[in-house]
Amino acid sequence: MVLEFEKPIADLEQKLQEMKELAIGRNIDLSSDIESLEDKILTLKKETFQNLTRWQRVQLSRHAERPYALDYIYEMTNDFVELHGDRNVADDKAMIGGLGDLDGRSVMFVGQQKGRNTKQRQMRNFGMANPEGYRKALRLMKMAEKFGKPIVTLIDTPGAFPGLEAEERGQGEAIARNIRDMFMLKVPVICIIIGEGASGGALGIAIGDRVMMLENSWYSVISPENCSTILWRSWDYKEQAAESLKLTAIDMKGNGLVDGIIPEPLGGAHRDMKKMAITLKEAILHALKELDKIKPEKRIEQRIDKFCSMGVVVE
Repeated sequence: MVLEFEKPIADLEQKLQEMKELAIGRNIDLSSDIESLEDKILTLKKETFQNLTRWQRVQLSRHAERPYALDYIYEMTNDFVELHGDRNVADDKAMIGGLGDLDGRSVMFVGQQKGRNTKQRQMRNFGMANPEGYRKALRLMKMAEKFGKPIVTLIDTPGAFPGLEAEERGQGEAIARNIRDMFMLKVPVICIIIGEGASGGALGIAIGDRVMMLENSWYSVISPENCSTILWRSWDYKEQAAESLKLTAIDMKGNGLVDGIIPEPLGGAHRDMKKMAITLKEAILHALKELDKIKPEKRIEQRIDKFCSMGVVVE
């Protein structure tokens, strides 16, 4: 999958591949030309990805090959054991969670999971959790608190499922309860937006001591398309909406809404998933090291103060 703004890079990469095949097939020395073209591609990549618009970052966050929560979890941990069910209604496949060994330390992972193909997307409901998904997430977080295990949430959702049946089962109440109870968790809580972070669907597992975003993720009360539909009654203004929403990691960090930005490999997380997983793991371990030094009561106090201060303007 090649995005529109990536096409000039893809064209040069295709030429590079053809040049390499020609050099091998005809036994010609084209090393200087190949090196020159590789330098040109690298320069173009840097120029392109350092100057992305907000809409282009939204597109990258949705890239079909972008790693999802389980990809990172299996890459970062040993012996991950997935846990299921909310002990009330069902096991929501859009919300995943379980215990994994992170460098010798047991960590409770909770996250939203999308699918790669049509069958998986239907099973995962496109990463849009129902109330039972949020209740499962809270059950696992309470379990982690009981046994003194830190919590890491990986957020990637276009929003909570807006269907009638979800509302009938208490979608709003489930998310609100998660938000309330996450404030009072006694163990360290680290929340990371790895792709899309839309509305209450994201916020339902995003109350933590450290909230971070991957470089090409977004976090907002609404998606650019839905914002465009409401304001202009058309999706045609989604790029303008993305600019107005200021939803990128840089915007969120600048407004004090997240604590840090985790850099991605040049071209996006999907370009080198293993490298991205290593960087993500290092960020989690560093945050845990900091949080371990703070007493639970103080962590809770700081967590509450951080979120209560958001949006406050002092003149």
